[in-house]
Amino acid sequence: MGAPEVKNLLAEIPAHLAEELFETLVQRPGFTLERIVSRGHTTPKGQWYDQAREEWLLVVKGGARLFFEGETEVMEMKKGDYIHIPAHCRHRVEWTDPDEETIWLALHG
Repeated sequence: MGAPEVKNLLAEIPAHLAEELFETLVQRPGFTLERIVSRGHTTPKGQWYDQAREEWLLVVKGGARLFFEGETEVMEMKKGDYIHIPAHCRHRVEWTDPDEETIWLALHG
């Protein structure tokens, strides 16, 4: 077995993103770590994320706005902000920066 490979979370991002980019970085029993790259992407109107597993989410670069079912205010997230989203907590991505990549680190457990 060789040495582990060093990678860069901010590298290898396509110049054009027709859809959000989801990349699994590590997957083990009980958890998945993924990189998500958005550039102006949002959750389609009328749709919600309703995940069976909890999610810890960090904005590494860029910015986003999330909306949670039952709330009245949109939650602003900027570089360095993180949130823990319990399982089945319905939410949507209302906005991501259209002028630069929003890079998320998501841990699902």
